[in-house]
Amino acid sequence: MGFARACSVALVGVEGVVVEVQADLEPGVAAFTLVGLPDKTLVESRDRVRAAVANSGAAWPQKKLTVGLSPASVPKGGSGFDLAVAAAVLGAAEVVDPAVIADLVLIGELGLDGRVRPVPGILPSVLAAAEAGHRHVVVPRGCAAEAELVPGVSVLGVGSLRRLIAVLTGADGAASEPDEEAGPPGPGPSGLLVPGAGPGTGVLSGRPAEGVPGDLPDLADVAGQQGARRALEVAASGGHHLFLSGPPGAGKTMLAERMQGILPPLSRQDSLEVTAVHSVAGILPPGNPLVTRAPYCAPHHSATMQSLVGGGAGVPRPGAVSLAHRGILFLDEAAEFSAKALDALRQPLESGRVVIARAAGVVRLPARFLLVLAANPCPCGRHGLYGAGCECPASVVRRYQARLSGPLLDRVDLRVEIEPVGRCDLARPGSRGEPTAVVAARVRQARDRAASRLAGTPWRLNAEVPGHELRTRWPAAPGALAQAERDLERGLLTARGLDRVLRVAWTVADLRGNDRPDALDVAVALELRTGVARGAALAAGAAP
Repeated sequence: MGFARACSVALVGVEGVVVEVQADLEPGVAAFTLVGLPDKTLVESRDRVRAAVANSGAAWPQKKLTVGLSPASVPKGGSGFDLAVAAAVLGAAEVVDPAVIADLVLIGELGLDGRVRPVPGILPSVLAAAEAGHRHVVVPRGCAAEAELVPGVSVLGVGSLRRLIAVLTGADGAASEPDEEAGPPGPGPSGLLVPGAGPGTGVLSGRPAEGVPGDLPDLADVAGQQGARRALEVAASGGHHLFLSGPPGAGKTMLAERMQGILPPLSRQDSLEVTAVHSVAGILPPGNPLVTRAPYCAPHHSATMQSLVGGGAGVPRPGAVSLAHRGILFLDEAAEFSAKALDALRQPLESGRVVIARAAGVVRLPARFLLVLAANPCPCGRHGLYGAGCECPASVVRRYQARLSGPLLDRVDLRVEIEPVGRCDLARPGSRGEPTAVVAARVRQARDRAASRLAGTPWRLNAEVPGHELRTRWPAAPGALAQAERDLERGLLTARGLDRVLRVAWTVADLRGNDRPDALDVAVALELRTGVARGAALAAGAAP
């Protein structure tokens, strides 16, 4: 028989498409033709597969060989098709039984010596295969733990093509023999496969841990800043975006870095979503690949728009907003980012996803994150401080603050002015605030209250609920919104701002244990939204 087929997966963003790899052998001059819209990396697989087959002890067929990738209209790229191409060629040459590999999904890169090397995107690829009805997959040995996160799929991890041939041909003892010919394992799938990925990207993935991990900075390290600490608690409880403004050295970055610890662990579904994005980006932590902690992404202010929202040549890759999915995106020195990059955040802040249009098609990437902005009030950072000696002209201060556009700030729920920390806060005994574990427990209780209220709906956090639903389905106490409605009439709030005030009021009510927001909860939300004192004590964790 001169024909065989196997299956692999092409990734478009974080979504996979099962591709049938067909191999056909015909009499004629020995040649290897690869068709089906492959990119440059995939075209080079012809040489990798030929060398790997020869170095694995199998004879390369000396005939006219055509390998087709179907459907041909889907763009295909990367080296993950090598293993499927090799299996299809060996099936067409009758080295292995074509019926055995017909419905087998194979993903992996081949080295010239026959080793099977890890590739990014194993988890979304196996998820796509499972959704298409495939139940048996073959992946690189180093990626087997990642593939086994998908339930109902039988995973075979191989370290060499020789081992795969032995398993497919049913050689005696093939199932129990180690990959002696595989040699030392190649680089793992945690950042070494993708240039520019790894610890230097500012992304902290979630490692499995019980409770609050001890390797995260503690919120008790922050001296003073009680108002900002409570705003952090409200933001974490309801998934609200936060803007911290204040002079240098006041603790804005310290607060943002400690926010990851007070977020609850990810649910199973959220963990798979985050792990799939990080798998495509090649930044999964080694060992246990499942991300269980909310990720934290802090790109430098020189980041481009493509690095923030995703993009790049060819098929777009996930940007910082997708790497922070179900976690925190922290933009320190936000006013130093380019206006184009900041304004590109408007759509994902509203919809929770990024839609990138290219000539080859449209890519949708998840981007449901909690945005934390931090900025100085002026270029020197001393504007508004008594006796600080700010020398920035008023026009310079206005231009600097205008870098954060009104439409972007209108999507930020909480705005907090941070005052400098005084000597008393630093030196007074007992000035340390509550530790992360205590605040995290309150955040989890508030989220549980919101989850029980929103059960049976597509929303899980107060920040996700549309304003119309909050006004009609879960109304506030009578008269509670009177002050907010007056601000709307005066032009101090937009219609979007009124909805966001109501969402924050629900979060404050959940933290206080109220069944629905009252006038005090709305006053606290207005104070957090506008920065204007409303005479309400910001006591989020307990009743005032």
